[in-house]
Amino acid sequence: MILYTPLSEADIYPIDPEEYAKRRFITHEGRSLYVEQTTDGSYQLLQLLSTDPQDYLKETYQPGTFFTR
Repeated sequence: MILYTPLSEADIYPIDPEEYAKRRFITHEGRSLYVEQTTDGSYQLLQLLSTDPQDYLKETYQPGTFFTR
């Protein structure tokens, strides 16, 4: 089935509330990050929140990057 809509996939098929419990905003090296905690205790970067354009060019802040706190 193809759905033609301006809504995101999460708006149409909501994520289980338990999945949101693993997600949080943290500060890492002075930058605000939206991360998801994995089962081994590390974090996976979902979104970088920064006003510095240079931060988005660094490989350490690319979405999907894993790191420990």
